[in-house]
Amino acid sequence: MSITVVGSVAYDSIETPAGRRERCLGGAATYFSLAASFFTDVRVIAVVGEDFGPRQQSVFDKRKIDTRGIEHTAGKSFFWEGSYLEDINEAKTHATELNVFAKFEPKIPAAYADSDFLFLANIDPVLQRRVREAMPQVKLVAGDTMNYWINDYRPALLEVLKGLDVLLINDTETRTLASEKNLVRAARAVMALGPRSLVVKHGEYGATLFQSQTGTKDLRIFRAPAMPLEEVIDPTGAGDSFAGGFVGYLASQPELTPAAFRRAVFYGSTMGSFACERFGTERLQQLTREEIDARFNHFREITHLD
Repeated sequence: MSITVVGSVAYDSIETPAGRRERCLGGAATYFSLAASFFTDVRVIAVVGEDFGPRQQSVFDKRKIDTRGIEHTAGKSFFWEGSYLEDINEAKTHATELNVFAKFEPKIPAAYADSDFLFLANIDPVLQRRVREAMPQVKLVAGDTMNYWINDYRPALLEVLKGLDVLLINDTETRTLASEKNLVRAARAVMALGPRSLVVKHGEYGATLFQSQTGTKDLRIFRAPAMPLEEVIDPTGAGDSFAGGFVGYLASQPELTPAAFRRAVFYGSTMGSFACERFGTERLQQLTREEIDARFNHFREITHLD
């Protein structure tokens, strides 16, 4: 099944204990689409400036990602600069330049109308809702958000949540959205806002899947650890890569069973681990499906009793 993703295609300047890279190709839609493309067809809706050229386009073309939804306009692409020198798990932002992204109005190509899945990456919830309403026929809608939208754009975000099947956010965002410190109670409160499934990302500590059980008030809970890595080069985009692996795997399955969701969490963690091994999207660009399956199988070996 095909996935349409709406989000940012951007440049990042990143510094970590492993070094520094200037203007890496990044953005939520970039990480997501590269990760998901190993499982199914992906279509991107974004906006870029004149600094996005053939070299950047080739990154998408090599993965056969449909980029007809990427608008090219005058100006510079979205730019972010950050570092992880104090804490590898938390980025310190030094600069954010929205540039052409400041006036982004998602345009959905007619060729995307038959998309099966929709992923609303971390952008203004007003834009997320417009895209969701323009694509009512999709079979599953997943989305992401962050504390900025939760705190300052809550009414608009609550409207988005009503139309989501799956929400993927981290533990701090879950507790903030629910105004509840206990994670299980917070998950229940968030799911009452709309999503039938909630994936809570814990960074280097893995992820927890919460799902409502039809006809009951009980939650089905599944917890998966993160893949242990000897060295983390750059965690930028790990969460978006997790989402790409998670949603991409689901889109590759004939039926969305509880078992498929559990396996999707493992594939999400697998893709997130690869993203951390190089700066920006470098590792995802060089990845093969054989490497993904080998790491997934190794992941199962170190996390299963039998």
